[in-house]
Amino acid sequence: MPIRTRFAPSPTGYLHIGGLRSALYSYFFARKHHGQFLLRIEDTDQNRYVPGSVENLIKVLAQVGVDYDEGPIINTDGSLGEKGEFGPYAQSGRLALYQEHVRILVEKGSAYYCFCSEERLETMHKELALAKLSPKYDRACLKLSPEEIQTKLAAGEKYVIRLQIPDGISEFDDLIRGHIKFNNADSDDPIILKSDGFPTYHLAVVVDDHFMNITHAFRGEEWLPSTPKHLILYKAFGWEIPKFAHLPQVLNKDKKKLSKRQGDVVVEDFLKKGYLPEALNNYMALCGFNPKADQEIYTQQEFIELFDIEKVNKAGAVFDVEKLNWMNSQYIHKLSVDDLTALCLPYVTEAGKTIEESLLKKICTVERERLVLLSDIVEKIDSYIKLPDYEAEILVWKKSSREEALVQLENTRTFIESQNEENLSSTELVEKVIRGYIESNGLQNGAVLWPLRAALSGSATSPSPFELIWVLGKDESLSRIKQAIEKLPSTPSSP
Repeated sequence: MPIRTRFAPSPTGYLHIGGLRSALYSYFFARKHHGQFLLRIEDTDQNRYVPGSVENLIKVLAQVGVDYDEGPIINTDGSLGEKGEFGPYAQSGRLALYQEHVRILVEKGSAYYCFCSEERLETMHKELALAKLSPKYDRACLKLSPEEIQTKLAAGEKYVIRLQIPDGISEFDDLIRGHIKFNNADSDDPIILKSDGFPTYHLAVVVDDHFMNITHAFRGEEWLPSTPKHLILYKAFGWEIPKFAHLPQVLNKDKKKLSKRQGDVVVEDFLKKGYLPEALNNYMALCGFNPKADQEIYTQQEFIELFDIEKVNKAGAVFDVEKLNWMNSQYIHKLSVDDLTALCLPYVTEAGKTIEESLLKKICTVERERLVLLSDIVEKIDSYIKLPDYEAEILVWKKSSREEALVQLENTRTFIESQNEENLSSTELVEKVIRGYIESNGLQNGAVLWPLRAALSGSATSPSPFELIWVLGKDESLSRIKQAIEKLPSTPSSP
């Protein structure tokens, strides 16, 4: 049987960053072994369903380059469709299948009707808690005779179906954690079919994985305590059990589960802020697994070739946004100027700023090495579009004076004015002519370049004056130098 894995999120809003990692690991594993990777929507809890979340999930997976072989798709007319031979790929479309297999379990004596009211269950749990006993169901309805059950059903009493946990041990070999053993006596009889006719996760995931021929099931470690129930269901049906891999949690810096209270946790938020999908994938894939100790930047294909689920760490992985920022900057630095300009333009437009694309391209050329997020470009372009208001003191180099700054700016302005456009057509040429001017006149670099850079940017920290002149052009550069000259005479010398 070919390797088949799945990513099976609930349609409750947005894609959690931990969910992305689960999807990536399942995807890498399937692709490495030339198998299939499918998307399934686990929507049995209709109370938590968020309209539009399936469409959003499909779009986000496409954005991050996780392509699946089977699952829901968006048709050309915007409606939801499917691809694959094992659908429906949303659990809400598989109710008849679940109900039929619940019937099989009841007939075999592996499951039973439970008519207990919520009030009775709440009272029972309180009594057990007072007695310091585990709040397990007391199996009151297991004692009902077939006649009593039929009478209650005929009367229209609400019911659920519970799985009867047998005596004994449930054990399996987890691909990450090794051999794991559970005492069945520690498990409650779980509800597998709710009163609304929808299955719970326990039943649905087993039935779906079986009928979709899933060979390897990757999921979060929070589902580890539920695995005995799933093993029992597989055995009750007589089905082959897939290989399980329970992934470690993604944690905050305080080693607690990643939560929105401490920052972004959904993929969409990261993408909107200007994280590149490739960087986000790279970082999340390394949250718990690193193929090589001396490498941190990987392509998607490298992860596929090097991925080994058995080498995923057992311990939780701490999410470090500073490390993600560094990684994102590395990816931005490698972009071509054309690609970077195209990616930055939507952020500029969304911010309500108007800029010629040719100017934006120049700015991206200069600022590429300084960007951490794509959205950073919005703040970067402000000083290029309009010179900010600034105090004249920033024009004075620390080893100089107001008077010398004024002289140097006046002389530099005259020199730049004398240059033809060709000499100012690249950063390298601008640097060549200005450094030639400094050297031929026996001047200090700082005395000339500091006031020039401050005059062009209106800031004490900015790109080099050579880059600024190239981006701004001759006329705008001369205009800004003139404004700086006009500021200096009205500024008193420091005492």
